[in-house]
Amino acid sequence: MTAPQAKDPLVLFMPSGKRGRFPVGTPVLDAARQLGVYVESVCGGRATCGRCQVEVQEGSFAKHGIVSSCDHISPKGPKEERYERVRGLPEGRRLSCSATVQGDLVVDVPQDTVVNAQVVRKAASDRAIERNPAVRLCYVEVDEPDMHKPLGDLDRLKAMLARDWGIDDPAVPLRLLPLVQKTLRKEGWGVTVAVHHDEDAARPEILALWPGLHNEAYGLACDIGSTTIALHLVSLLSGRVVASAGASNPQIRFGEDLMSRVSYVMMNPDGREAMTSAVREAVNGLIDKVCAEGGVSADDILDAVFVANPVMHHLFLGIDPTELGQAPFALAVSGAVRTSMAELGLKANEGARTYLLPCIAGHVGADAAAATLCEGPHRQERMMLLVDVGTNAEIVLGNRARVVAASSPTGPAFEGAEISSGQRAAPGAIERVRIDPETLEPRFRIIGSERWSNEDGFAKEAATLGVTGICGSAIIEVVAEMYLSGIVSEDGVVDGALAGKSPRIVPNGRTFSYLLHDGSPRITVTQNDIRAIQLAKAALYAGIRLLMEKQGVSEVDTIRFAGAFGSFIDPKYAMVLGLIPDCDLAEVKAVGNAAGTGAMMALLNRGHRREIEETVTRIEKIETALEPHFQQLFVNAMAMPNKVDPFPKLAAAVKLPPRKAMSDDGASSDAVPRRRSREERMARRGRS
Repeated sequence: MTAPQAKDPLVLFMPSGKRGRFPVGTPVLDAARQLGVYVESVCGGRATCGRCQVEVQEGSFAKHGIVSSCDHISPKGPKEERYERVRGLPEGRRLSCSATVQGDLVVDVPQDTVVNAQVVRKAASDRAIERNPAVRLCYVEVDEPDMHKPLGDLDRLKAMLARDWGIDDPAVPLRLLPLVQKTLRKEGWGVTVAVHHDEDAARPEILALWPGLHNEAYGLACDIGSTTIALHLVSLLSGRVVASAGASNPQIRFGEDLMSRVSYVMMNPDGREAMTSAVREAVNGLIDKVCAEGGVSADDILDAVFVANPVMHHLFLGIDPTELGQAPFALAVSGAVRTSMAELGLKANEGARTYLLPCIAGHVGADAAAATLCEGPHRQERMMLLVDVGTNAEIVLGNRARVVAASSPTGPAFEGAEISSGQRAAPGAIERVRIDPETLEPRFRIIGSERWSNEDGFAKEAATLGVTGICGSAIIEVVAEMYLSGIVSEDGVVDGALAGKSPRIVPNGRTFSYLLHDGSPRITVTQNDIRAIQLAKAALYAGIRLLMEKQGVSEVDTIRFAGAFGSFIDPKYAMVLGLIPDCDLAEVKAVGNAAGTGAMMALLNRGHRREIEETVTRIEKIETALEPHFQQLFVNAMAMPNKVDPFPKLAAAVKLPPRKAMSDDGASSDAVPRRRSREERMARRGRS
């Protein structure tokens, strides 16, 4: 192709915004590839697969200095007309492999340019991810054998891959060699080749062969959490999520939290093998489920990306996690892991590949790396706090200049464990709570019903669903509401003096509880429940505050809650409780399963793999256990919202109650030395 001149037409691709000048007659597909715009093409420009469809936008685009018109693209040629006649082409669409540049163009690359695409059942994320997957489908037509050119069938296939696709001398596994001749001859020497090429410096590898034109290629993005496993089946050709599924992590039967599972491995000779087998079987079950839902053959799954916290990461790979249970919390492997689906015993094409994102540190894993990739604190100027709340909270704080990370042992209280009426989110669980500050009467909503407990029709729905307990989001809300209504002091003590005002304040030994639901079962919030929440939130806030000190900032610009639990936390109540630092409430957002979205980004664009691999090397890990100031930060964070940190932005949005201190038995007290002693005891419990 000749070098572009100043007079050459200007072509702008949307939505990427990439542009360049190209000589008249340049195929639109070639222009896209030169600019790095991902436009799928399996057939190698033969106008048979139909995946390279584009739309020309007509009009004057003053912002870009372009007047675009359908007259600035070549008329449909014989190949394109044949495709339209046989397969059909939506109005306004063109095949970019056949259409050529004739003048200035604004070209839109639609997100639905997949022929016979599967129906999207569940969208894991609405994020638009530019596609540059590690696996490509390449259709070639191989020359028939010739007596005068004694070149083997495979060598002629490689020659066509080099000529048509620029893929030079790919590696071919032994298992495919017996299939080459039969596959080539089945469809008149036309063959589709799946080629894996992750790193530019690495040698490409042929994964699979199909006779004729094969138009299906899928990948998996999977987040293996300590509680749940979430898996998405994604088209590598369109980027669409075809199906999603989730399941409880079966390792729960070996231990509720990470350290209990590490202990199980230490105490049982076959413990590691049992947990590795359990999680892989669960993943295979989810693969069966998404394939059935999407109408996809597992043989068309060619790539997979997995993310997990360090313990889950090691157990999934079959690595003993014992070293992660004791200082210095050494990872067996911290960098990205590349292997095959077959080696992991997972259902997919025999040649399918697997990629695991790198871990940041011993307790900040590949899931935190994936969430970082998704939200991108390292890509912006503002100071972003990214928090994944779980039994072990992972915290990332930073911007383009510097990123720091830490883990904080919050325990299972936020997920309902260690709470007297706590439970996991399920139909019948209380998920939202409001308390009248005058009467102290509550109203609540349960999962499965849109009605509040004081609304008509709630009793009927509750009779069917039951009112069974309090899930994590409601635990946050009820404690925060108890504080806002004056039931609980800033130190977390239930005010027993209010028992004369409301029957909701009930004695419980030397302390008092709050009666949330007087039914069967009877649901109360006890003093011990509040202490468990205080310990969990203090551990998280102290970790955040420590990172803020390392960054030299007194406030953050924006906060992102990641993870399933974070998606249901009301930012206002999280801040009232002192779970997160003061911030403009409009800048506090739940981002859902950011780790899963990060996994999809790495699945669909190998450039994102390089990005996070490089970013992880620059993230500074702060070990809270080694920081002497952590204990004082923890003590301060036991109070609601905090003993010393101001919350002016929260106070502007929410009427905070006047401060009052209580003794352990719920009586008013100004005995500061006694109160401080109790908080220090709590701090020691939290650190242990």
